[in-house]
Amino acid sequence: MGRYWTIAVFSTIYFIGMCTLTMSASIPALKPAQCVDSVCPSATPYQYAVFFFGLYLIALGTGGIKPCVSSFGADQFDDTDPEERVKKGSFFNWFYFSINIGALISSSLIVWIQDNAGWGIGFGIPAVFMGIAIVSFFSGSYLYRFQKPGGSPVTRMCQVLVASCHKWNLTVPSDSSHLYETSDKSSAIEGSRKLLHTDELKCLDKAAVVSEAESKTGDYSNSWKLCTVTQVEELKILIRMFPIWATGIVFSAVYAQMSTMFVEQGMVMDTSIGSFTIPAASLSTFDVISVIFWVPVYDKVLVPIARKVTGQGRGFSELQRMGIGLFISVFCMAAAAVVEIKRLQLARELGLVDENVAVPMSIFWQIPQYFLLGAAEVFTFIGQLEFFYDQSPDAMRSLCSALSLLTTALGNYLSSFILTVVTSLTTRGGNPGWIPDNLNKGHLDYFYWLLAGLSFANMVVYVFCAKIFKSKKAS
Repeated sequence: MGRYWTIAVFSTIYFIGMCTLTMSASIPALKPAQCVDSVCPSATPYQYAVFFFGLYLIALGTGGIKPCVSSFGADQFDDTDPEERVKKGSFFNWFYFSINIGALISSSLIVWIQDNAGWGIGFGIPAVFMGIAIVSFFSGSYLYRFQKPGGSPVTRMCQVLVASCHKWNLTVPSDSSHLYETSDKSSAIEGSRKLLHTDELKCLDKAAVVSEAESKTGDYSNSWKLCTVTQVEELKILIRMFPIWATGIVFSAVYAQMSTMFVEQGMVMDTSIGSFTIPAASLSTFDVISVIFWVPVYDKVLVPIARKVTGQGRGFSELQRMGIGLFISVFCMAAAAVVEIKRLQLARELGLVDENVAVPMSIFWQIPQYFLLGAAEVFTFIGQLEFFYDQSPDAMRSLCSALSLLTTALGNYLSSFILTVVTSLTTRGGNPGWIPDNLNKGHLDYFYWLLAGLSFANMVVYVFCAKIFKSKKAS
């Protein structure tokens, strides 16, 4: 479909989902009856169906929009112009900045409206703004630069695998010029430049070997039997990027603590400021504030300084940027562990170990770990967006952006898996374990140190992978 129409279609799906959610919270027939004293009637199957239909439409819309919006925005910059290449690096920074401005408004103002004015209005306002966003997107259509869609990248990858298996008994010529490639200046793949041959993963080059039968007939049209060098190199690039991609999963597992263990830790700390009580989950706002702080600092202060040192237009390469983020994530987990050590020490001094109550230690001691997580996020997540856009083949940029976003989902699963294993191992023999219901009896600090250790090991693996990584070569 191309990025433009994918954004257009899935934005509309998202908007319909938001409207459905708004109706499920506004129309009396679509929401459960009001509670009578402490008795709250359950929703009917139909009401549940409408509610979840709206949620899943939003999930579907998000999946279509997110990988394409950043890629489509970056498409507006000319890669062949050095000045525009530098501006493209800034685009990713400010793109992520704008997302976090929206997140800040959503987690503060919109949440307040939902609590005080009702869910109908609370869902209705984002629905209206989503409608405005769609109109805004279409209004700029005559200004956009469009890249021709190159067809399904998954199909092309499967063709390379099938063709290389089909020709497993053929020998790859030592001279790569004998491998099949179109004679035209442009690639056979729409919207993609030709890619130069590389010597790695020679087994895949078999897909581009012209057999005797094909040479005699002159029929090179069956892509399931014969692929171009560019098509083979596309798959090679994805395979080369895989180790870098995999290291992002561990970082995302650390990032997942913001909405899980950080909240649990905050719930057993002093959440009051005078007569006002701060919900433990609301401290994630400091992560958003940290991102909003660090993006302009990175773009306007750190990049110019790094530019003078490295001589690179963007200051840091994408790989350097992600590495710095992984390094900061180690300190984030260490900071969380130190706070927990102090909290447990205070619990022991006050005799609160056997009581499942909050310890009189201000929840604001958590701010440094949120602030460090926000800094790590600016370096790693935005670095990922840049890396997967710049290093991916031209016709695979949306796919690679989707893969970078997939690390967030897999990181959450990894976090759950680690938590399950830790709980299983530490509760043997009747022990309360590291993370019992009463955290005053546990050792959440050990869990944080474990994640800090995993982050450090992940960073070491990343440095090794980054050193051997080879950038794509376009002709």
